[in-house]
Amino acid sequence: MTVAIVSESPESSMQPRLRTLLAAAAAGDECAWGELLDRFGSVIWAIARAHRLCDADAADATQATWTALLTHLDQVNDPNRIGAWLATTARRECLRLLGQARSVVPYGDELPEAEAQQPHPNEGLELDERDAALWRSFCRLRDSDQVLLRLLMADPAPSYEEISAALEIPIGSIGPTRARALERLRRELRRDGALALMRT
Repeated sequence: MTVAIVSESPESSMQPRLRTLLAAAAAGDECAWGELLDRFGSVIWAIARAHRLCDADAADATQATWTALLTHLDQVNDPNRIGAWLATTARRECLRLLGQARSVVPYGDELPEAEAQQPHPNEGLELDERDAALWRSFCRLRDSDQVLLRLLMADPAPSYEEISAALEIPIGSIGPTRARALERLRRELRRDGALALMRT
């Protein structure tokens, strides 16, 4: 398998740095590999969680994505596109795991246990109330809105090119789609009477 990466912005200031990092990682430099993990790790994790994978499956998808890069480090033609390649690879791994999950019917002891609910401390009740209202409204959004907003909340934030690769949507549609998703979230919050909590 060849990592086919075609340059769209060869004059990007990130390209020389990414080229150096990838070359060093291919040569076995653990610090360089660590920098790659820091730069792209949160994006890959956000993609996995955006596909609603459980923690274990999200970790598997993340690991498989990094393994794919490690296997093909010496075949990267354009380091400037590595983020988009990782995003695409992560999405494919998530879809593969979701396909496997559909064929498994849990029974008996394999049924997932309900998570224990920890009582909230007395301090920060307003913050807890605000967060709970936000997530209730967020969970009522359509899946595509949730996936996009989760990616945009990742830290560090992925580039639009990486989001485009992860979601298979044109870069030019990300901004308008984000605006519509946020407006739908505002409507959900208003419907709950929770919009004022967001301003506290």
